[in-house]
Amino acid sequence: MPKNKVILPPKTIGIIGGGQLGRMMAIEARYMGYKVAVLDPTPNCPTAQVADKHLVAAYDDLSAIKELTEISDVVTYEFENVDLEAATYIEKAGKLPQGAFPLEVTQNREREKTLLADLGLPVAPFTIINSKEECEAVLKDAPLPAVIKTCRGGYDGKGQFKVETEADFEAAIDFIDPNETYVIEQWISFDKEISVVFSCTADGDFKMFPIAENQHKDQILSETTAPAEINEAVYNKAVVASRTLADSMLIVGTFTIEMFVIGDGIFINEMAPRPHNSGHYTIEACNISQFKQHIRAICGLPLTEVTLHNKAKMINVLGEDMDRALHAIEYQSEAFVHLYGKEEVKEKRKMGHVTFIAESFDQLNELKASYEK
Repeated sequence: MPKNKVILPPKTIGIIGGGQLGRMMAIEARYMGYKVAVLDPTPNCPTAQVADKHLVAAYDDLSAIKELTEISDVVTYEFENVDLEAATYIEKAGKLPQGAFPLEVTQNREREKTLLADLGLPVAPFTIINSKEECEAVLKDAPLPAVIKTCRGGYDGKGQFKVETEADFEAAIDFIDPNETYVIEQWISFDKEISVVFSCTADGDFKMFPIAENQHKDQILSETTAPAEINEAVYNKAVVASRTLADSMLIVGTFTIEMFVIGDGIFINEMAPRPHNSGHYTIEACNISQFKQHIRAICGLPLTEVTLHNKAKMINVLGEDMDRALHAIEYQSEAFVHLYGKEEVKEKRKMGHVTFIAESFDQLNELKASYEK
């Protein structure tokens, strides 16, 4: 018996979070004929600029959450640090098909790593610590280099400390807040990082986008190239891991897994229960974007078979890159420039992205070089 609850236009989709991911969800929803309501504390946030209604309130404001639930026919979220009490309330109201469980797992690295290990999926060796004393004891025997990460919060490299040698032990111990829980992981020297973006419906329909390869600068995603140049063994392991997680976590909507590739093997690094920066290339390069597939999934509609029309390279536009992106709009007809409508330009802040598509990787590299002149 199908579990999908079908939501058809012009009903209302509620989005928790008003950043760029919510904005791109909302744009696809509006194209399809849906109304959009967003809850975000920032006036004129990126999603509010394309939504029908904006509830200006904190994410844990339960009265605002209740209002969003009442005016929406289905609710989704654009980031994983959603208040769990709020998510549980919406789920009990029957309007959060993604559920609270994926949030509970992905917003806590201890839960995430433990789940992966329990499923027999490959993760870097890790230890959970709760104090400076435990940190010191673990580091004495830990293979180096290692990385210490907060179990809650942290993104784009924030909330992390890399331990290269014993000379870093004192600073690492100082990094520990006795009121927080941390994971100490063995540092993985990988050949490349890949992203697997897929979508699921409540009745088990599963569609995967082409696996993409990521490059980072200063611990922030710099560019994504699709398809990733990986062998069949790596591809098959990535698919198996994705299906395993999709089935065990009862995933609904678009979901992302970042993996490290070492030879013919993979290690799962992080997960995100939502569309992802590394999936932006799908807007131009595929027959359906990660955002439209997400809207179809949460609205109980059949998923579209994914086709990659062209090879693609997505480059993030940070605050310091805005002049380059504006120049590309003016002079590069091949550049698909997406700006997110953020009012304040800040260094290292994601302000937009640029995507190039071509028939070959050589052509993509030529387009990138022209953009970066």
